[in-house]
Amino acid sequence: MKKILMASALATLMGGTAMAETVGVSIARFDDNFLTVMRNGMTDYADTLDGVDLQVEDATDDVAKQLDQINNFIAAGVDAIVVNAVDTSATQAMTNAADAAGVPLVYVNREPVNVNELPDGQAFVASNEIESGTLEAFQICRNLRAAGKAGGANGYILMGQLSNQAAVQRTKDVDDVIGMDMCNFMNIIDRQTAEWSRDKAQDLMTNWLSSGQDFDFVIANNDEMAIGAIQAMKAQGLDMATIEVGGVDATQDALVAMQAGDLDVTVFQDANGQGSGSIETALKLARGEEVDKKVYIPFKLVTPDNVGEFLSKN
Repeated sequence: MKKILMASALATLMGGTAMAETVGVSIARFDDNFLTVMRNGMTDYADTLDGVDLQVEDATDDVAKQLDQINNFIAAGVDAIVVNAVDTSATQAMTNAADAAGVPLVYVNREPVNVNELPDGQAFVASNEIESGTLEAFQICRNLRAAGKAGGANGYILMGQLSNQAAVQRTKDVDDVIGMDMCNFMNIIDRQTAEWSRDKAQDLMTNWLSSGQDFDFVIANNDEMAIGAIQAMKAQGLDMATIEVGGVDATQDALVAMQAGDLDVTVFQDANGQGSGSIETALKLARGEEVDKKVYIPFKLVTPDNVGEFLSKN
């Protein structure tokens, strides 16, 4: 009887071990509001699952460090890897390393340069960036027309890191909207990168303000930069009711700024949904299940009319 019980206990233990799964996660940087929400979405989702552990690492915006993290995950024998890329043009090496080791890999939020050539066992979870900048810029255009500025309006573009596909695409979206007949009255005075940073955007906007150039709008690739620009303008005593400001992400700080009448447009990017979706996709790949190569979570336009719907979502 003892032998039977011991064999049964061993089988149960081995079964439990077999069920345990570890996902290695490399995040571009921890000191980013949106990516923090996304990371929390990952851990909250994993907490609802039995036998799933996450090993989450901060790449501190260092491409080489992130690749080392991927190799370390592989060496540690993780069941799958999730990557929020530091540099979306440098993802091929990570794809190659994971593919060679037979470890499933999911890119999240930032589109890898090789997204259309991902091998079996790899996928991309995010929102379609063609929607983000388009929704933002078109609403700014509509607001300017409603304000009687269709005869001509000047403005600035604050860009994210130029090594990042989202920054490039969101800026292209703005240019495409301005190229439309309805919005071709919008003129860009200058465009520069503030690297997704609130502080850098505040400094850049302060420099632009020192030129004395009249302007009507500021379109930022994300909310952090939009908020930085707003802080610079308010420090100079500008009337925010006369300037259209847009961002992307619908962070809680952005929604507060919108309720205060400072931010006019943002676009909800479901950070929590991207985070949980990336872990779900990684686990499916680890279990041999089929998934789409691209898993898109829709963007949603946020204005003062519907801002209440998005409070506490990100």
